[in-house]
Amino acid sequence: MPVSLAGQLVVAISSRALFDFEEENEQFEATDDRTYMRLQMERLEVPAKRGVAFSLVNKLLAFNAGEPKVEVVILSRNDPYSGMRVFRSAKHYGLPIQRGVFTRGESPWRYLRPLSANLFLSTNEADVRSALAAGVPAARVYPHSARASDAHPNEVRIAFDGDAVLFSDEAEQVFQLSGLDAFQAHEHERAATPLAAGPFKPLLEALHRLQHEPSLDMRIRTALVTARSAPAHERAIRTLMDWHVEVDQAMFLGGLPKGEFLREFEPDFFFDDQTGHIENAAPHVPAGHVASGVSNPPAAAVSRP
Repeated sequence: MPVSLAGQLVVAISSRALFDFEEENEQFEATDDRTYMRLQMERLEVPAKRGVAFSLVNKLLAFNAGEPKVEVVILSRNDPYSGMRVFRSAKHYGLPIQRGVFTRGESPWRYLRPLSANLFLSTNEADVRSALAAGVPAARVYPHSARASDAHPNEVRIAFDGDAVLFSDEAEQVFQLSGLDAFQAHEHERAATPLAAGPFKPLLEALHRLQHEPSLDMRIRTALVTARSAPAHERAIRTLMDWHVEVDQAMFLGGLPKGEFLREFEPDFFFDDQTGHIENAAPHVPAGHVASGVSNPPAAAVSRP
């Protein structure tokens, strides 16, 4: 009978998002891929340091006690030789990761489709944008983000922005075009009309299913962390109700900086579509940018100095 990942939460992750390869990456950018390859081979027996998304992956894999519920696959621009260090580092930390695709410089995003991935985490913006365009929830990991707190060893904590992440960017377009008053009026008038899905709705649904799987060791705790405030909060909550998906916490911050609130929630990862919010959050928590919606025009459309 053929092997299948059907029914599992599948996370595809680049080696640099899982492990701290920043020193090696500096060598790559200063020289070439062969120098990088030699350096990785010289360090083959040296486990890499934990990267930004390590805690998220480690905790999700803990759901596999009993039967497989989560699959983590390395999807990397690394060369296959350097991939050996990735697998050895995973083994060192007790991460049961068996599968990987290493493309030596080529974009690996196309392999997300046969994996039916629920999430792709990478430090490469072009790969993330390609994944999002293909309908896969994806975020560009900020490699210098703070590492996750170890205060919640039995909880996977994930925080999401709302508009252009969980929800469509419909309301954000109104805000950017006409301002806050128009945004509030638009959302108040449509409070009973669910928002369309954003790129991360499928991930939230997959987490919701996993949340209701029996597990003695791990739980999932989710938070909506949004710049919305009353009365625009109501449409967001009603949308989640319409989806039959719950979040454990909701923070309607009315434009307050998110970083310190996230510091108190202590997520294993935070997703937001605006780089300003990510830069504010990254000193406090692991963070990733979702290049979606009106705040993130296609790369070709971005004006150059």
